[in-house]
Order: sequence, then C-alpha cells, then structure tokens
Amino acid sequence: MNTLMKTLNILSIIFLAFMMLYGAYNHVTNPAFYNGFIPDFMPKLIVNYFSAVMELMIGVLILVPKWRRFGAYSFIILMFAFFPIHVWDLLKDTPAIGSKSAAVIRLIVQCLFIGIGYFVFKRSSFDSAQRVK
Repeated sequence: MNTLMKTLNILSIIFLAFMMLYGAYNHVTNPAFYNGFIPDFMPKLIVNYFSAVMELMIGVLILVPKWRRFGAYSFIILMFAFFPIHVWDLLKDTPAIGSKSAAVIRLIVQCLFIGIGYFVFKRSSFDSAQRVK
C-alpha cells in the first residue's frame, strides 16, 4: 500500500471510529435529536439506546486491528439499515432536520459513508494486527 493509501486508510479508520463513538455518546446524551428519524410506532428511547450500543461496539471494533474488518462490515450494514430511514425522512412533508435539500444531502452523505466503510473493509484483513506493525 503506498503512502497516500496508508494515510487515507488511517484517516478513514479514525473518522469512522470517531463518528460511531460520538454517535453513541450523542444517542445517550441527546436522544431528542434523533426522535424525528424514528417512526412513531417504535419506542424512541429504546431505539436510541440500542443505536448507541451498536455504534459503540462498531466504533471499538474499528479501532482494534484484529476486529477492524468485522467492524467495517458491521458499519456498512448499519449504514444500509439507516438508509431507508433517511429515504422515509426525505419523503415526509417536513424532514426531521432541515429542509428537503438537507434530506437529499443526508442521503448522499450516507452513500459516502458506505464507501468509506467499504474502503476500510477492503484494506483490512483478519490478520491486520500483524500487517500494522
């Protein structure tokens, strides 16, 4: 892996881990922020805490070289799971946060996140702890 790819990989790992760990923290400390994204038929506090646990686990997995590949794969699955929520938000008369344009941007960013997750996944292996040395 050349220097640029190594740098991008490290930055991607840090970014994904930070995003997941901060998201976990925010789901617990500011659950109201996410309530607009959670359909009314779902228990909002339980969904927030469940999301926090999942994001915390994924963030930690991404930081541990031995588990990074699994963490990146889990991140991709989580982003695909959240994708319909963002589409649903776009289709609402009033999106949860901001305007219709903001909802479109969130969908685009979601795709970018999936791409970054895939980038980390492809550059990680089950023996990555040995490769990082």
